[in-house]
Amino acid sequence: MGDGLAVGEDLVRAAEQAVATALAPLGGLVPDLACVFVSGPDPDQCAAALERAATLSGARNVVGCNAHGVFAEGRAVEAGTGVSVWLAHLPSVSVRAFHLEVLRTSDSIAVLGMPDRRDDDVVAVVLADPWSFPIDGFVGHSDEALRKLPLVGGLASGSAEAGGTRLLLDGKVHERGAVGVVLGGDLSVHALVSQGTRPIGRPMTVTAADGATILELAGRPALDRAKDVVAELPEDEQPLAVRGLHLGIAMDEYSDEHGQGDFLVRGIVAADHRAGSLSVGDVVAVGTTVQFLLRDARAASADLAEVLGAFRERVGLRGLAGALLFSCNSRGRAMFDVAEHDVRAVVDGLGTATVAGFFAAGEIGPVAGRNHLHGFTATVLGFE
Repeated sequence: MGDGLAVGEDLVRAAEQAVATALAPLGGLVPDLACVFVSGPDPDQCAAALERAATLSGARNVVGCNAHGVFAEGRAVEAGTGVSVWLAHLPSVSVRAFHLEVLRTSDSIAVLGMPDRRDDDVVAVVLADPWSFPIDGFVGHSDEALRKLPLVGGLASGSAEAGGTRLLLDGKVHERGAVGVVLGGDLSVHALVSQGTRPIGRPMTVTAADGATILELAGRPALDRAKDVVAELPEDEQPLAVRGLHLGIAMDEYSDEHGQGDFLVRGIVAADHRAGSLSVGDVVAVGTTVQFLLRDARAASADLAEVLGAFRERVGLRGLAGALLFSCNSRGRAMFDVAEHDVRAVVDGLGTATVAGFFAAGEIGPVAGRNHLHGFTATVLGFE
């Protein structure tokens, strides 16, 4: 595997340089998979760079997109112009590319183009346009429709408005839908999701709820419970709760204890002071165990280190051959003061220098065996 990052106003030239750097470690082997990510203000220039990288890589399968920022070689370009290329020679692996399109009728939406699930499929990498593709519904139904095939990837973040997304699939650029590859056969991969929070307070049971609105926690108004938890924080941390308070939804109600990785993190999107309720970004059923969580730079850094460290301890690898990283575009300098925080952490934590990816507008990855769309996370797909 190899990766390359090139920076410059001439994105086509940067694509040429990034491909050359990524090809060097392969020693003349033909890549079976290329992932290309381009950061720049002009969608058409990004498209030209995507196409040029696809051609020069010589890879049998190519996927990519434009983004708010990209990373490779332990470096990052955020809100600038640059090209990231990741190449892999996978001789015993089947790679099936797909382009997903949306068929809308008067009363329904159907997603077309996903390959049929095979018994030896291992994982799918998905890159989607956030403006035209129903990613929430697709990911939400994927466990049933794709028989629990893990999905890893992200939403293209290269445009602040509809029509500016550019998706690459096998040398052709698309402006809508989603693209990706299904990998199967003799392949060992590991999907890791760092949700970037730390628990505060204690786990509680939802005792009254209406869809995504939590009315009561442990018999009291949910908002009162949140205020109590925040009041218990040190004074210097209480302001963090204004923008960083989240809710963790337990993924296994039968577990006696809930620790790191056992909660699906969802943002608190609204508080009704009159009703004392909290609205979150997911449906929460009565009887569900939840816990308040705090997200800040310290928590996000510590959680990523813990996820990577726990993986290395569990698997016992000296190092992976390479990894793809999809990091939220609200991380980077906005959270850590340096754009390279996540890619450096993954390089060090997984013992591989071949890590590339992009800053996404939403990250896709499994938690507790089910696929989810996340925000503010760092999602990693590691290759042995």
